[in-house]
Amino acid sequence: MKKTSLYQIHKDLGAKMVEFAGWEMPVQYEGVRQEHLAVRSSCGLFDVSHMGEIEVRGVDALAYCQWITTNDANKIKINQAQYTLICYENSGVVDDVILYKFSDENLMFCVNASNSTKVYEWMLAQIEGFEVEITDRSPDYSQIAVQGPLSKAILSESIGVSLADLKRFYFLACNWNGNDLIVARTGYTGENGYEVFLPWEAGPDLWSKLMETGSGQGIKPAGLGARDTLRLEMGYSLYGHEIDEETNPLEAGLGRYVKLDSDDFIGKQTIVDETADGLKKELVAFTMIERGIPRQGYSIFRDGEELGKVTSGTFSPSLEKPIGMGYLKGVRTEIDEVKSSSDSIQIEIRNTLREAQVASLPFYKKDSN
Repeated sequence: MKKTSLYQIHKDLGAKMVEFAGWEMPVQYEGVRQEHLAVRSSCGLFDVSHMGEIEVRGVDALAYCQWITTNDANKIKINQAQYTLICYENSGVVDDVILYKFSDENLMFCVNASNSTKVYEWMLAQIEGFEVEITDRSPDYSQIAVQGPLSKAILSESIGVSLADLKRFYFLACNWNGNDLIVARTGYTGENGYEVFLPWEAGPDLWSKLMETGSGQGIKPAGLGARDTLRLEMGYSLYGHEIDEETNPLEAGLGRYVKLDSDDFIGKQTIVDETADGLKKELVAFTMIERGIPRQGYSIFRDGEELGKVTSGTFSPSLEKPIGMGYLKGVRTEIDEVKSSSDSIQIEIRNTLREAQVASLPFYKKDSN
């Protein structure tokens, strides 16, 4: 398994390490609940160096990015980031990514670790007719996510740069300790936060500095376990769960990131056609009424009829109850009936149907704790 530059720090902190997308990563340190609540109340520190970074350079860089992504890349300003999707011609999702614009001729994709090689090879296959150069920069970067209400103060003090004017989904370049940093106000937790790209070998120094700065402010190292519970409370999709190569992004409720009224992009016509014919499935959220933790692959029932499958589920540390998401299949009228009904649905957990209630997203709101 591959190891990030922070591997030894994780071991020294007593992290429980697991395999994830070919990497040996910390799933938890003190415990998922404690790490999750630290992010909600103060600050959590995540090693996300396993994520991939793919650079696009050339005179056609912006036009190329517009062609391969579903959002409107032409609207991204310099030093701005954009959440978007890359789709196949059949409307299935190659990956959901964040696109960073340094200039019209220099952009960078941050891609999921599990899809890094696939996305890079797919992007190379799409360059015909574009004057661009595609480079996998993943080995060059460590990436640290600083997330939570105190993240701005801790990160700003640590690197000696004011972040007061940095808006959400914008980034800035700076130098810290002789290293070039990209500091983006992005994240996967629903809290204010930042993701810092820096040279691979500098990862441990920045991590240690952040932990030192935040030591009296409740900062905690956080693993993949808390990262998952935090994103699920917000209803954020995870590749391989809510989105995959067989899922139309509109089915996943990601229509706001699919600009059907902008320039053409790969998969657009299929998405239009499938929308006209009606979606084959639709993502819904639910909370458990009866005891039991929903997990991916569990069946969803209503009145004895199987409606679909759970894509993600967990016990929410913020809400102190089990939550989940899953797909309902069928014609639109049937799906709408379930979503608008006050009747409960059932999740099959260990061969027993447990009562659940359709919910709205996000599960977690600032006033819900």
